[in-house]
Amino acid sequence: MRAPIATAIVASFLVFGAGGAFAAGTSTTTELTSQEVRTQLASAEELIRKESYSDAIGVLNGIVETNPREADAYNLLGYSYRKSKDYNRAERNYKRALRLNPDHKGALEYVGELYLETDRRPKAEETLAKLEKLCPSGCEELEDLREAMASGGQTSKANW
Repeated sequence: MRAPIATAIVASFLVFGAGGAFAAGTSTTTELTSQEVRTQLASAEELIRKESYSDAIGVLNGIVETNPREADAYNLLGYSYRKSKDYNRAERNYKRALRLNPDHKGALEYVGELYLETDRRPKAEETLAKLEKLCPSGCEELEDLREAMASGGQTSKANW
């Protein structure tokens, strides 16, 4: 009598367990197209220009949720968090951007500025050296980080 009950329990576990595992692994979100990502990044950039950092963070989190390999979104998330004074989240997002694209000039500039703002000038100098190698003839990101270093870590709004 106990064998059929045990068999029924095991069978139920296999059926419902497998279904639950399958359902848990199934994503309800779909990856955005390249054009949709560019449109949403432009929207986030506009929010950043207006200093609506929390709104930008919402848009950017939506992008990385569906496109977790989008370095530009992580860079802008880092920027938005840094401007919101959430330095830990800012640094995590800059580092994500740099893991995806170690030569991301924007993320290097901004993480360098973060290091200055959090009193880690030696790390900012290391970052500046990386940008100098990436931009031997100069680039905007290199100039902006140099300017921030010369001004003691203060960045100009004109740089955005």
